[in-house]
Amino acid sequence: MSTILFRADSSSTIGTGHIMRDLVLAAHYAKQGHTIIFATQDLQGSLKPNMDEARYENIILKSNDIKELHSLIKKCNIDLLVIDHYGIDYAFEKKLKKKNPSLKILAFDDTYQKHYCNILLNHNISANKKKYIGLVPKECELRCGRKYTLLRDEFIKEKKILKKRKKQNNKIKTVFVAMGGADHSNINRAILKVIQKFQNLQVNLVTTRANQNLEALQKYCKNRKWVHLHINSNKIAKLMSKSDFAIITPSVTINEIYYLNIPFIAIKTAENQIDMYHYLKKKSYVVLHEFESMKLESKIFKMLRSVNK
Repeated sequence: MSTILFRADSSSTIGTGHIMRDLVLAAHYAKQGHTIIFATQDLQGSLKPNMDEARYENIILKSNDIKELHSLIKKCNIDLLVIDHYGIDYAFEKKLKKKNPSLKILAFDDTYQKHYCNILLNHNISANKKKYIGLVPKECELRCGRKYTLLRDEFIKEKKILKKRKKQNNKIKTVFVAMGGADHSNINRAILKVIQKFQNLQVNLVTTRANQNLEALQKYCKNRKWVHLHINSNKIAKLMSKSDFAIITPSVTINEIYYLNIPFIAIKTAENQIDMYHYLKKKSYVVLHEFESMKLESKIFKMLRSVNK
């Protein structure tokens, strides 16, 4: 069996999406008997507890320097390197490959960048295989689209439950809100203020301890009984499935919401979400290019009319 090294980071500014999807892929490889190691920097708001819970070895890097990573690859006899990092580019990958000719590289990508890798993975539902022509070596294996979407077991189990569940026309509607684990755009409270304008709505808002605005968010939610704040929840699929609709970012969360067939409003909060944003807009899903309270209020009004039918 192989030894697989995952090179990724998470923090209050980077967000938590990279590590979360890496943990899904790592679990897949671990079930096959491969040894899993993570290599991360010790950044503020990192998801180290999640890796500890999964019982994977996590080696702390002092930097994103190629020499340090090369040394680790040699020391641990790595067979496959999984790179999920915007700070590692084509030139970095090529130099690493030159230093380690037998090393296989799997590169995550969701923004159509150039890569020097053996396998390229874009697991988003919006992924377009043709866009990678000329961006990767000819012999590179392309894994693109919903066929390769990384979903935790909880989503697969919840999908089966949803199929058996009868639709209930409750007077009080439930909204699932997720602006990323770090909410770097700091719009959770602004979204809640828009939702508050509507009667008979309750909210399940999910975030993580990587959120630098967590204390202010907790204070805001404290005396608002219609808001349920979930921090580092391990029941995301259940919370989604119990919702009438969701307000999320056009990120990896879309893959999960799409899989569970939950209606949603997607608000773009970062440039790396632009491909998914355009895909959703083209497919006539409800999207906002950026947060605007009046536009969101209008979208919620229309969404409520739709789910009440």
